[in-house]
Parts: sequence; C-alpha cells; structure tokens
Amino acid sequence: MDEGTDSSFGSLRDKKSDEDKYRREVVRIRKSSSFRIGTHLIRSIEQPWRFPLLLFSLPWLIFSIGLERIGRKALPLEETDSIGSGDTRKSIVMFPTNGVGFGHFTRMLALARRVRRLDPDIELIFFTTMPTLHLLKREGIAAYHIPGRNKFHKMNASTWNMLTEEMLANVLIVHRPSIFVFDGAFPYRGMLNAIQGDTKMKKVWLRRGTFRKGATKVPVDSIDHFDFIIHPKDSVDESHDDEIEFKPSIIRSDPIIFLDEMELRPRNDLRDRLGIPHNAIVVYLQLGAGQINDIESDINTCLKILEQFEDAYVVLGESLIGSRIPSIGGRVRIISEYPNSLDFKAFDFTIMAAGYNSYHEAIRFSLPTLCIPNMNTGMDDQLARAEVAEKAGAMIVLREVTEDKVAVAIERLMDSEVRRTMMKRCEKLHQPNGANQLAKWLVNEV
Repeated sequence: MDEGTDSSFGSLRDKKSDEDKYRREVVRIRKSSSFRIGTHLIRSIEQPWRFPLLLFSLPWLIFSIGLERIGRKALPLEETDSIGSGDTRKSIVMFPTNGVGFGHFTRMLALARRVRRLDPDIELIFFTTMPTLHLLKREGIAAYHIPGRNKFHKMNASTWNMLTEEMLANVLIVHRPSIFVFDGAFPYRGMLNAIQGDTKMKKVWLRRGTFRKGATKVPVDSIDHFDFIIHPKDSVDESHDDEIEFKPSIIRSDPIIFLDEMELRPRNDLRDRLGIPHNAIVVYLQLGAGQINDIESDINTCLKILEQFEDAYVVLGESLIGSRIPSIGGRVRIISEYPNSLDFKAFDFTIMAAGYNSYHEAIRFSLPTLCIPNMNTGMDDQLARAEVAEKAGAMIVLREVTEDKVAVAIERLMDSEVRRTMMKRCEKLHQPNGANQLAKWLVNEV
C-alpha cells in the first residue's frame, strides 16, 4: 500500500469500478435514439409480422423519444445491479448548481457548516458548477468543480451530461457517501444517470419554491431517482401537487438562512471600514441583474433618487459571479463579500430583489426593505414571495420602476418612524432557521 493512502476510500482501479464504467456506457448506448430506432427496425425484419406496423410504430417511437428529450415522458428503465462499492462511509456529497445567483450554493453551505458543528467527523464534499471554490476552501471543505455547459463553446447537452456523469460517478466511487444531496431547480440527466442504481446511498433533492405557475417542468422521472425531497418553507404556502404520485419521502423545514443573528457584525464595523459617518443613513442596494452603466437600469434610478438625500450613503452589493461594478465615488461605496448579510446591522434599509435567500435574510434580521422583485426569473415567483411581506407591512414592493414611484418609496423609508414600524412587522414574520433543523436530520441519516 502506498504511503499515506486510506483504504476506506473506494478505488478507481478495481474490477468493480471497471464494470461500473462499462455498465454506464452500455446504458447510455441502449437509451440512445439511434440504438432504439435501429433495434426497432431490426426487430421488424426479424419478425415479419411487425413490418407492416412500421408505418405507425416508427413515428410513435420517434414521437416518444421527442417527449423524453423535453422531459414529458420517462426514459426507459434499465435493470441494473447496484453500483455501490462496499459499505458507505461517513460522508456527504453535496451538489449545488449555479442559477442566476448564489441561492443553491448558499443553502448547501449553510447545511454543511452546521453539519460540521454537530459532527466534525463527517466528511463533507462539494461537487458543483459554481466557480466560487475559494469560499469552500475558507470553510475547509473539499470540492470538485465542473463548469456549466455555457462555459464551453458550442458544447451540446449530451456531451456535457456524459462528462458530468463520469466525473460525479468517480466521486461517488471514491468517497462512497452515505448521503448525496442535490440543490437545483432542474436535475441534470448526467447526474441522474450517475446516482441511478446505487441502493446503499441515500439520495436527497433540496427543492425550494415558490415556483412560478407555468414554469418549466422537471423531467417526469427525475423525482423518482431520489429517496427524500426536502422542502424548506417559503413565505407562500405551497401545495406541491406535482409530487403526490411520486415515491420519495417529503422532509419539511423552516426557511434556510445562512447566518444566525449572533454572527452578524456590529453596526459600526462596516461604517468604519468604508469611511461612512456613524450618524449617516446607510442604504444597501443589490438588485442582481442590473447594470450600473445603463442609465435606464433600476439601479441607476435608485442611485439618482438617493443622491438627493445629503445624509444618505449607498452601499452597492457586488456579486462574486457577476460583472464588476465601476467606481462611482461620492457617497457610494461597493462591497464584494460573501455573504453580504454579515453587515446587515450596518444598514438602515435596503433596496433589493426578492430572491429566496435575500428575502428571508431581510425578514429574519428585521431589515426595512424596498423590494423590486425580478419578474423575469425562469421558475422563481419573486412577486408572490414579496407580496406576503407587503401585506404584513414589512416591505414596500414596487412592481414597476419609475423615478416617481422610487422617489415616493425612498422618501417613506428615510423616515425613522416608518423604519421602526417595518422592523416590528418583520419580527412578526420571524421563523426558526431551517438550516439547523435539516443539519440535525442529515447527521441522523448518515
């Protein structure tokens, strides 16, 4: 045995590993359109009674394959033996995807940090499309990275999914996790293929909502690849009617929040670092997709109005995965930290969208908010989420951004009495941190 090796890890060189590679390749071939159409034609030749039916059976097969590709019909099942290689280890592999922001990644990291506090002996491994691996290094968490398909020039979905399948399958063989957790809106076919057939590993899908009505449906067979579906609460009551007929057990929790209140920095910490007077009114501005150099952007509109208040300073939140914000000067500062919620005590109010994480952080930390929901998300219904806080008097919600409407909203928020009232209304919406609840559940399941 080589010095420094750990026999508890799985091997990529043993017979079982080779067999698994061949099995995956055979399954891919048998599920391919060309193989299935070719097999259908050969059977019609071998069994002449089938030949006259080709006029109907072949178009139906092609139509069925088309439905499978858009996720409306389940792929054919392949009977395979378990791909598990020996007993599982005290290990959890987490797979957060990257959407328009940090939502999936942050929820996974929130769970990972708390799992480690509860049981430091559990091995935590990230397999992710997110490029922010330095954040995991900071937490002492090992990670494997595969760039999203859009990072490769003209790579087709089939090639990318095959790459994902092989990389993830090897990670699972080596680490032999007892639990695999996926956080994403849409399950990749390569991922589903990699976890299929492993009967020893518990497979978990963390699906948060609120999902927009008419949003893209996930492949019909995707949910059945999992043993558990985790549903953290949202502001809106959800029915999840799409899961009634599926096999996984449903685990529910309160909203997942990355930080606990005790972790927030003191109020004057950020002000001292950025040279902001302690008596100033500090506004946190983060609208995600907005471009600062676009004079028509929502960000620019908000800055134009805030500039009129001489005692107001603006802190722009810069995304680690977005474009850089140019220096503006004056009473505008830029922060690019993770998470920016560390400094929420420093802000008198915020102007932000209504993504899952930012919304629940603003409520949990009682931060008065002018909410401008992103109406163009693929699946996330930000407006429905924000309307709950609006009804409770905890947020001001703008459905349309104009200078006049922004000016009226900011004028209200500059009033300290209005802010105090909104903070009290936020307190009525407080819920326990679901990250603590789910971390305990994961530790018990390992």
